[in-house]
Amino acid sequence: MKRSTQWLVAIVFLVIGFMVAVQFQTTSHEAQVRETRDVWEVREELKRQQEQQQELLDKIAIADQTIEDYDRSSSRDQLETLKESIESLENKIGLREKEGKGLEMTIRPIFEEEAIGQEYPKISPHLLSRLLNELNTYGAEDVSIGNERFTTLSPIRDVNGATYVNNRPIGSLPMSIKVLANDAEKLQDYMEASPIQDIFNIDNMEIIFERKEQLVLPKFDEPLHLETLEEAGG
Repeated sequence: MKRSTQWLVAIVFLVIGFMVAVQFQTTSHEAQVRETRDVWEVREELKRQQEQQQELLDKIAIADQTIEDYDRSSSRDQLETLKESIESLENKIGLREKEGKGLEMTIRPIFEEEAIGQEYPKISPHLLSRLLNELNTYGAEDVSIGNERFTTLSPIRDVNGATYVNNRPIGSLPMSIKVLANDAEKLQDYMEASPIQDIFNIDNMEIIFERKEQLVLPKFDEPLHLETLEEAGG
């Protein structure tokens, strides 16, 4: 082999060796860079997950506080609702004094001058019940008879010839009946046109109506029992 050829071969192998060395170094560097990048990516991912975990923990803490606040608020709301329900029930069955506009009705006797030995008129339980039914039909909301608050719990009955409401006698005439109503004028018109006035006249009584801007009804003060409250509550 000629010397020139030998030098050429040597140069070729030298170049090849150099290229191999460079390639090896490049591959090693890339592997190192890739390894470094992989570690960095892992660290970044770990950091990101840690941040997400902390964010989740913060959200859980906020949610727990929200639930706790809601529970407190809910308890207060439940208490307020219970109070409102009790007040509504007390108003419904007349356990509270009530004020408002309405009618004051006075039932008084009618005497004929020529009549001798005329019996003093009185309201029977049947007649009083009929009057109350008329009032309820035409828009009465709350009623008191004398000093007695009349409610759905109030009994009306005859006791030894006397009419009792709430287990107390209503007394003799004249008697006042107070009625709360949204439209007192309409209620008065209905009652004056009702045949109930004629029925009272037959029994020597008359009803006088007077609209009032302010009436005060006493509260129902009879003792209550659990079954009574359940029935009133519906």
